[in-house]
Amino acid sequence: MDVDFVCALATRPAGRLTRRDVARALLAVPSGVALVALPDLRRALLAAGNPLSRAFWESAKATLGAIEAGVATVGDVQRWLESTGTEPILMTQGYFVWPEEDERGPVTAEMHGLLVAHLEERVAAGEIDPDALAGGDPEARAAYEELQERWLTRPLPDGRVPERAVHDEQDEELFAAWDEEEAFALAELRRILGGLPGRPEPPVAELDAAGARLRELLAEPGYPANVLRACAGLDDRPMPRDDRELWLEVAAGIAGPVADLPESGDELLEFADLERRLSEEDLTLANLCAIQHADWLAAVTALARLGPGVLASPERIARLIAESEDIESEEQDQDEDELEATEGFFRSVVPLWACLGIVDAGGVLTPLGWWGLPEALERAWTPAE
Repeated sequence: MDVDFVCALATRPAGRLTRRDVARALLAVPSGVALVALPDLRRALLAAGNPLSRAFWESAKATLGAIEAGVATVGDVQRWLESTGTEPILMTQGYFVWPEEDERGPVTAEMHGLLVAHLEERVAAGEIDPDALAGGDPEARAAYEELQERWLTRPLPDGRVPERAVHDEQDEELFAAWDEEEAFALAELRRILGGLPGRPEPPVAELDAAGARLRELLAEPGYPANVLRACAGLDDRPMPRDDRELWLEVAAGIAGPVADLPESGDELLEFADLERRLSEEDLTLANLCAIQHADWLAAVTALARLGPGVLASPERIARLIAESEDIESEEQDQDEDELEATEGFFRSVVPLWACLGIVDAGGVLTPLGWWGLPEALERAWTPAE
């Protein structure tokens, strides 16, 4: 741990090193090593004509000492790093959060680097006082936060808004990961179903009757009709003319909701009421969206193996998922809390299944459900053409 180490890490010569460069290097090695190296590092920078400041070196010694003593929190260390004057604030007043360094995509890394460069310019112009930040000056901290908030929300010369560009990249990464997981789950579903003997033919009479009943139900106001419409995305488009097609779309929507409930005029007021309990509709959709691909896969393939007449209650489904050999999980031995969580999610599913005739009034899998659940799940996971 010497000045050459800091220069290599920062890719700058000693005369151009910033407080942030030095702080990041000190945090990159064990605190004891950094404390021992601190005096020599300070002398080396003084010789290079870049002494930094007494306030910085004192804050570095205090922070490293607290780390070595085991009394520094992660927040303490982060705030010290931010007090260098050129470290972007981890979470801004507007709740923008920078991803960890090893989780940043190309756009996010670019924006982070541009903000660091902008802050360096502001320090050089005297708009940011790192010594005041190191001393815990609240006004300096507030000005520092406001400066970064402005930069994040204003267009760059090329028209991009940094905050929006980072969020867009994160969304793209999230959607890509989701699509990859869904494609894998679909392949596994097809593999497992392909290995089962004698998949059933669609029970035509039961399917037609269930489709007709479903069409009548969807015309009603309130729960469960509003949730089923949202799941299938039927609030923004006409229903399919064919009852079987309608049934499959709604059944698939339960496993992969495609829309949310329509907004009401007082939604903003309700959202601001933190003590307001979730409605049955909101809770149901939240639970449906919380079920992982692996859990759907385990539940549906288990029921496909067991066939009609098997109990498909939330408690039973939670056990089937926990005991499934079709999915790999780091938590094979699920505790009671995890089982209860899974059971709670499917407590919202089973009543919707009953509306479609997938299970009967007693929660028992029907011949229609035996045929239709795998079909619906495959449809939910198959990309639209």
